Amino acid sequence: MRPVHDVDAVRKAEAAVMAQLPDGALMQRAATALARRAASLLEGVYGSRVVLLVGKGNNGGDALYAGARLAARGARVDALLLGDAEPAAALTALQRAGGRAQSAGGDTGRGLIAAADLIIDGMLGIGGQGTLRDPAARLATFAADAQRLVLAVDVPSGVDAGTGHVDGAVVRADVTVTFGAVKPGLVVSPGATYAGVVEYVDIGLGPHLPTAQLSILDADDVADLLPKLDADTDKYHRGVVGVAAGSDTYTGAAVLATGGAIVAGAGMVRFASVAHAAELVRHRWPEAVVTVVPPGDGAAVVGAGRVQAWVLGPGLGTDDEAAAVVDAVLRTDVPVIVDADALTVVANHPDWVRGRKAATVLTPHAGEFARLLDTDRKDVEADRLAWVRRAAAELQCTVLLKGSTTLVAQPDGTTRVNPTGTPLLGTAGSGDVLSGAIGALLAGRLGTFDAASTAAYLHGMSARLAGATGAAISAVDVLEHWKDAVTTVRLGD
Repeated sequence: MRPVHDVDAVRKAEAAVMAQLPDGALMQRAATALARRAASLLEGVYGSRVVLLVGKGNNGGDALYAGARLAARGARVDALLLGDAEPAAALTALQRAGGRAQSAGGDTGRGLIAAADLIIDGMLGIGGQGTLRDPAARLATFAADAQRLVLAVDVPSGVDAGTGHVDGAVVRADVTVTFGAVKPGLVVSPGATYAGVVEYVDIGLGPHLPTAQLSILDADDVADLLPKLDADTDKYHRGVVGVAAGSDTYTGAAVLATGGAIVAGAGMVRFASVAHAAELVRHRWPEAVVTVVPPGDGAAVVGAGRVQAWVLGPGLGTDDEAAAVVDAVLRTDVPVIVDADALTVVANHPDWVRGRKAATVLTPHAGEFARLLDTDRKDVEADRLAWVRRAAAELQCTVLLKGSTTLVAQPDGTTRVNPTGTPLLGTAGSGDVLSGAIGALLAGRLGTFDAASTAAYLHGMSARLAGATGAAISAVDVLEHWKDAVTTVRLGD
């Protein structure tokens, strides 16, 4: 599990380390690592053109010292200064090594940036918030227009390191070298989309950092969390999942949610819905135990048989009959995954979730999420971390916010980022597969936090494997590659 630390924690840790080291030693550590990474991005350092975008803070100093090392190896290094460089010793080091520096005012730098082999962005650091102002905004635009290779120092300028929020001009990095700790803005969208490949460099902050509330699940974590089968395992030990999904209008969602539960390892799936949806599920998944219920008969749904978790909502509809089923399932004493149409119903009845004694997982995309909290989708997308934590706290359940970086939050604020997200999952029905898979893992006795984040990881991995050739994929492809994803995780490949 890779921890992600908030900005305040990083600042305090930096201050603690700097108090124990000679003046400037921490910056030299960072600059050495930055110069090394810059050199690896260049085809050859000697004769290359490097442009430094230099702000007044520590990131600017890191860039200048790294530039000095590159200049000493024969690179032409030009620094564009947003103000008086700090520390001044870093600028002196650059100039002594043969680098040049000039003010970044006006149109200065456009030609240098356009001709660069590498741009190193050290304009703003982890304290940068709000819209970039000139000349930083202008340099960010020049860099975007030039489409040259960009290496960001700690965080791309224009990205809020604490939240991932982006407003206005921003530097889009190909690689971001981040020091001491990974920051939220590098792994949470929209900031994550501007960070490129994030490379962490240890500069000794670890002993001074608190336990992080945000983390990134990795393959080893997923392999450890997946239920293990032993000699005494039977279908009941593996877990029985109830699926209340589908309608006469929306049948595919029922098939896909049931399939998600089956491929993710459920010992048995009990499917309960109207006749047409039941017929199609029975045909596609003969191993499912199918019960036909009258429309809106919630008692018949929950009476279909004992289960250890319910998957509720895909294709269910949002009318009064659907609401009756949602109400009945949420009154049960087992964990429930609330997805799709059930989320729309719950948006009008939040107490149905908030008042549950059993565990609940909500799996909205940004639009569904906005309805749940009566807010604007754009606001959610702009600050996904804050909103998912707020929803989990207000509704007292686990919330999985789908998106380019899927987030899973607990009521106490503990949150995980899924690193396997991919645009390939932007296809109808993929969310239904995810819900079924979460249900299987919950029935297999994982807690809501582990079940949701593990399923999200494998969901993304399945899509990546399915789309490995570059072709577009469907939700069925995600189902068909689930076993491959599990194998990949368990083998550590």
